Amino acid sequence: MRQVLHLASNNGHEIQRIQGSEATLTDDDALLDAYSRVVTSASEKVSPSVVNLEVQQRLRTPRATNPRFPQEARGGGSGFIFTPDGFILTNSHVVHDAITVEVALLDGRRFQAHLVGDDPETDLAVVRILAPDLVPASLGDSHAIRVGQVAIAIGNPYGFQCTVTAGVVSALGRSLRSRSGRLIDNIIQTDAALNPGNSGGPLVTSRGEVIGVNTAVILPAQGICFAIAINTAKFIAGRLIKDGRIRRSFIGVGGQNVPLHRRIARFHSVPVQSGVLVVSIEGNSPAQRAGLREGDVIVGYGDHPIAAIDDLHRLLTEQQVGARSSLTIIRRSEKLVLDIVPEESKAGAGE
Repeated sequence: MRQVLHLASNNGHEIQRIQGSEATLTDDDALLDAYSRVVTSASEKVSPSVVNLEVQQRLRTPRATNPRFPQEARGGGSGFIFTPDGFILTNSHVVHDAITVEVALLDGRRFQAHLVGDDPETDLAVVRILAPDLVPASLGDSHAIRVGQVAIAIGNPYGFQCTVTAGVVSALGRSLRSRSGRLIDNIIQTDAALNPGNSGGPLVTSRGEVIGVNTAVILPAQGICFAIAINTAKFIAGRLIKDGRIRRSFIGVGGQNVPLHRRIARFHSVPVQSGVLVVSIEGNSPAQRAGLREGDVIVGYGDHPIAAIDDLHRLLTEQQVGARSSLTIIRRSEKLVLDIVPEESKAGAGE
């Protein structure tokens, strides 16, 4: 009798365990369904704003001067409409040196676009189409996002229009080197898969708000992709629409980062352990007029210490154009302070 009761008891526990497993599976299914609905809803909301860009570009390589080789190339990428009157955000490298830009919408319509402005320093550009019934994407706030939250990328990898991939925000506050050599700050890292052709497409939240402009991947790494924060893109896009360019200042030096000798840094009370070695000076530039020489090491600009070229880049903003400032340098073993007046960067002027 005891054996029968014992068997019944075991069966009861087994049934309870099976029922618990079924409940867990049901909960997991519900979570997966909820996640699917979130991704589906966000992609359905944003996809009508995503465009495919087909670009004919002018080549600027040694081959481009040889008549035996093609002088033009075709490329493509993604972008997204962010105003009802047809302004489109994309990457600079997608449309830089473009001869023609054709935009294909999700509904099959195609339009010729004109380049409003292009900023290689942040790898952002704005083009515009004149078309009715456009659906602008909703722009979010990249300061409000958190590591680990869902991130959805939409674009046209290898020409496959409106491809959706999903992942999470892997990290915030990364820095990425633009093709011009300047450092882009406040980059979003994500593991939402990106491929060639995704460049310029939106990275969006589960609510379908754009938080970044997809720009780069690290090959052959898996799941390390980057997007320019939408707050940066808002600022740059506004300036490009207003002026067609981003004004920055320059002083006309070519340099490289070098460590400072400890004794020299300690003797002159220099607050940095490295500086920018002046390798070359452009003729008739602010640096030449200030008396800067090749071999000098820049360690300060105004009240700011300079430990690397990127520190100098961050300070040479539009506000510095025509503004007299001090340049602290180490020349051999001597510390000098020169007066310098930066000019508008030729790159910023589009020259």
